[in-house]
Amino acid sequence: MPAPAVESISLLRTPLHDLHLRLGARMVPFAGYAMPVQYPAGLLKEHLHTRSAAGLFDVSHMGQIVLRAADVAEAARALEALVPVDILGLKPGRQRYALFTDAAGGIRDDLMVAHLGNRLVLVVNAANKQADAAHLRAHLPGSVTVETLSRALIALQGPGAEAALARLAPETAAMRFMDARALPILGADCLVTRSGYTGEDGYEISIPEADAERIAEALLTDPSVLPVGLGARDSLRLEAGLCLHGSDIDETTTPVEASLAWAISPARRPTGARPGGFPGAARILAELEAGPARRRVGLLPEGRAPVRAGAPLFAEGGASAVGRVTSGGFGPSLGAPLAMGYLPADLAEPGTRVLAELRGQHLPLTVTPLPFRPAGFKRG
Repeated sequence: MPAPAVESISLLRTPLHDLHLRLGARMVPFAGYAMPVQYPAGLLKEHLHTRSAAGLFDVSHMGQIVLRAADVAEAARALEALVPVDILGLKPGRQRYALFTDAAGGIRDDLMVAHLGNRLVLVVNAANKQADAAHLRAHLPGSVTVETLSRALIALQGPGAEAALARLAPETAAMRFMDARALPILGADCLVTRSGYTGEDGYEISIPEADAERIAEALLTDPSVLPVGLGARDSLRLEAGLCLHGSDIDETTTPVEASLAWAISPARRPTGARPGGFPGAARILAELEAGPARRRVGLLPEGRAPVRAGAPLFAEGGASAVGRVTSGGFGPSLGAPLAMGYLPADLAEPGTRVLAELRGQHLPLTVTPLPFRPAGFKRG
């Protein structure tokens, strides 16, 4: 049976919906929204253009949540009870990657936390945003208010992003990777972070819904900026070795298994200033010390055939699956297929050869370090 047309499904629309249609986007259902999967330029061109110039993404389906308290340190301390991350040490004007963990050490969601001086602003995954807001309200004290925002969110990514945004907001050029600033763009009160989901330099910009279309159109007047859909967003993040919640990480994976131990702040580790105290701390900290039984790894298949999510993985000569692929596809920047998946720790070292089941055949793959290509973040 063919998939239903977007118009026949009850879907939410982002503030940029009409702009997508004018730009000729092919719309698909995603996380309850009608979202552009690609534009007339096509996935390959959109991907490569983002790597060489700048791509503009609509990510308004993501959840935006504000935490407020009489003292922002109170909100930070309360949030630390839910994440293995140093939120108290997050300075004003900075952002940090975080993880909501559960009692078994699994990952409920991954998110970004920005400190805006008098409040914390969280960006969470679209499919989890209602559950995340409910989780916060259930576990934070009454002195911390949890507000969900109805704002547009766009991402401008690529080596040309700085010049393109600086034409509208010159002060953004001085921002460093993971800086966060509240500033006006074309008269609209925006929140800008120097971050993204492609492995490139770039920005994410939270905009009042009424101003989103004119700001997006102003960015698109720059010849270096091309609209980019979900298809290229996925191939870009895969090349960058970045996790997708629900695919590469979920409640069945711990941060250490997911090769996200770097996100567990020193302050929350056993010798830190505030060790533990987050859900699943016993398991997660034990895995930090002794190592996990399995790890998320990069995989390079031999040949040109992509290996997709769900494919079982085998040790050479093994009859039973020992792992599985969680994300896979073709990497346009590499000109080759690539994948990520989980393997037992003794098979997770770079250079190890394993096999994936593909259409009844076993295809060789080589374990490789992540990311597949160097990041282009502006750190200095």
